Amino acid sequence: MGSFTPTPRTTLRRLPKRGVFDRDAVFKILDEAFVCHVGFCDETGRPVVIPTAFGRDGERIYLHGSAASRMLRGLAGGLPVCVTVTLIDALVLARSAFHHSTNYRSVVILGEAVPVEDPDEKNEALRIIVDHLVPGRWAEARTPTPKELKATSVLALDLEEVSAKVRTGGPIDDEEDMSLVVWAGLIPLRQVAGEPLPEAGMAAAPEYVRNYRRPR
Repeated sequence: MGSFTPTPRTTLRRLPKRGVFDRDAVFKILDEAFVCHVGFCDETGRPVVIPTAFGRDGERIYLHGSAASRMLRGLAGGLPVCVTVTLIDALVLARSAFHHSTNYRSVVILGEAVPVEDPDEKNEALRIIVDHLVPGRWAEARTPTPKELKATSVLALDLEEVSAKVRTGGPIDDEEDMSLVVWAGLIPLRQVAGEPLPEAGMAAAPEYVRNYRRPR
């Protein structure tokens, strides 16, 4: 599948060995995450970061929200954007406070988003976002009406200037701290779906909901 080409903005300067540009590795991180954080500077020049749901379709991601959204209106007007995703896999406890850390997988996407105007592509983008959260959900739920589509903005951001950063393994303590009687190791973390809770009067959840799992 190849790799993304590092740019001056995506080349890691601190701990460059943790940098990952492999496309498949980047896609796996994006496909596991529920939420991305969208960073931009508003009309006054102040930085703003907004968390939001998203979906990936090959070499692009889709963002969506109200047509009145300040974020989406600004990005549709050509504001540069930085989209990030982070997954935490473990807390890393070292013998010293200084060397505590986390094991993580993160992605940074830089670029400019463009509005999706074509109704068919817009509808497909919303399907991708919904099915990203719960695969198969779009086929069961009522699809958006023309009025709902008009009230919704969708932006596409191509995956061109992209990098990932990954930390794995245990704590990295200083040699002089290795004899300290302080517990060191990992506390693994994972996000697990609970039992579906139906609305009052609803039948049992369909199989795709009961068997819901996130990709790992």
